[in-house]
Amino acid sequence: MQIEETALPGVLILTPRRFGDARGWFSESWNRKTLRAAGLDLPEFVQDNHSLSARIGTLRGLHYQSPPHAQGKLVRCGRGRLLDVAVDVRRGSPTYGHSVSEELSAENGRQLWIPAGFLHGFVTREPDTEIIYKCTDHYAPECDGAVHFASVGVEWGVEMSDIQLSDKDKAAPALADWTSPFTWEPA
Repeated sequence: MQIEETALPGVLILTPRRFGDARGWFSESWNRKTLRAAGLDLPEFVQDNHSLSARIGTLRGLHYQSPPHAQGKLVRCGRGRLLDVAVDVRRGSPTYGHSVSEELSAENGRQLWIPAGFLHGFVTREPDTEIIYKCTDHYAPECDGAVHFASVGVEWGVEMSDIQLSDKDKAAPALADWTSPFTWEPA
């Protein structure tokens, strides 16, 4: 497993090895023992999610789940291609409001680890794109929230007229009008 740091401390790119032959390939996308041996001890995952976005330009996010049910996520693309985004929203963090974007695709096999305290969102770049992600806490509707995607300075790589949003994401507050429930704790 290749582990790369990003510009946001704690957000990591994990790229599993692939073993292929004429039939296709095999990849071990998650192995606690392997990651611990590499010095990475991620929290326990308790829920797996899988979604399909039919059209290019489907934007989901920027989402979070607040304490006491804050979620870390390990995100990968099962089919197609997407731009995955994490935004630091831990009050007091030196990187508050900063973002990291990473292209995830079925072809590149890359995964993004997004700890609790970060907004998460993605936009599809191919039709019928599937996103698969592991979560460190169960879904809790009373802790579910969103921040408007256009308020964080991310270059989504899609024409604004092509972006498709849910009603929830359309109505989300701007980052400047929102109070984060997360606090930065120096290491």
